[in-house]
This record gives sequence, C-alpha cells and structure tokens, in this order.
Amino acid sequence: MLRIVLIEPIYEGNVGSVARVMKNFGHADLVLVNPCKLGGEARAFASHATDVLYGARIVETIGEALEGSHLVIGATGIIGLASNEHMRMPYSSPEKLRERLNGISDENIITLLFGREDNGLCNDELKLCEVIVNIPLNAEYPIMNLSHAVAIILYELSNIECGEIELAETFDRNLLYTHLDELLSDLGYPPHKHQKTLLMLKRIFGRANLMPREVQTLRGILKLIQKRSKH
Repeated sequence: MLRIVLIEPIYEGNVGSVARVMKNFGHADLVLVNPCKLGGEARAFASHATDVLYGARIVETIGEALEGSHLVIGATGIIGLASNEHMRMPYSSPEKLRERLNGISDENIITLLFGREDNGLCNDELKLCEVIVNIPLNAEYPIMNLSHAVAIILYELSNIECGEIELAETFDRNLLYTHLDELLSDLGYPPHKHQKTLLMLKRIFGRANLMPREVQTLRGILKLIQKRSKH
C-alpha cells in the first residue's frame, strides 16, 4: 500500500489535485501535516476524488504521519552533487524506485513524503527518509508542481510486482538506528562524522529492504558488540 504524505501544503488546489491523481492510480491513503485551509478550491480540483480528499488524515507532526510505515521515501527536486553528501544522496529515479520495490508485499505501507511547494523538504525531514527519489528534469528548472510530481511517481509505481517480502516497520528500524547511534558514541566515533555516518547507514539499510527478523538479528549483534566493547 502506498501512503502519500504532504508536509504543510500551501495551496488547497494542489491538495485537491493530489487527491485526484491518487484516485486515478487507485490510492486513497492521504495524510496532510499542518495543511492550509481546505475549502471549495480543494473540492473543485479534486473533482470526482472528493472521497480521497475528505478521507485524508490531518496531523500536526510528521511522526504521526509516518506511524505504521514500513519504508519512508522522500521526494526532492534538488539532489546532492557529491557522493559524500548523504542528505540527498544516493537517490533513485522513479523507474529505479519501482525496481527496488518489486517483490514487496502489498501489506507493507510504503510512505512517499512530499515537501512544501516553495521549499520542499528541509534537512531534518530528509533525515527521516531511508530512500530518496528524484524525477530527472531540465537542470535549468528542476522543480515541478506538487501534483505533477505525485502523478509521475505514482505512474511509475503503478506496475510494481508485489511479492511476499514483509518489511520491518519504521518503528523497529528506528530502534536499530538509535542502537547504531549509541554504538558510535560508545566506540568514540569522531563527533564531526557521527551524524553524517548515521545518515549514511540509514540510507544503506533503507536500500536493503530489511525484514523484521533481520532487524532483530542486527540489533542482537550490536548489543553483543556494545557488551564486548565495555570490557
């Protein structure tokens, strides 16, 4: 199941258009984080998808929007330019993203995170994303209208070949990342590299499509390393 999360959308027409696009591709799980006021313009742009619009869950925090997710994917129009800049790297095209999601059970909640129309996703929000997706565009103007970007990504993901892979929930993977954070501190990892390395590890594991048992095993190994390092 795909979940679309819009963070602080500015224009109600865009929210309505996103609802319409979602219904075009058979999706209904829409979450709005601190949206603008939704009225007649949103209804008009939603057209025959007012059920998706009215069924949207409105929340105050991104944490609430991500509850129950199994993978968090951030959409950005601006990409990193160097391989050692992990905030917006590595990134996938929508086509490559579809290939990465093939085989995953449709019981998993794959969350697509879209930022504000003017500023997109901020760095703190990008840090929550395990996978980054970018639509290849003209370098002179790489920023798309919000609903257009949602439409392109949903179109590419419409042919996902669902399978039986069950992903670990974001909550459990966050426990793994917290454990890695603690381990880096315990090992005396250089402070100036700490957060950058932690983000890199998150992106590595995000690409690995970790299953619940795998997360438990990794945490068990980390616990053993911590125990041995203290001796």
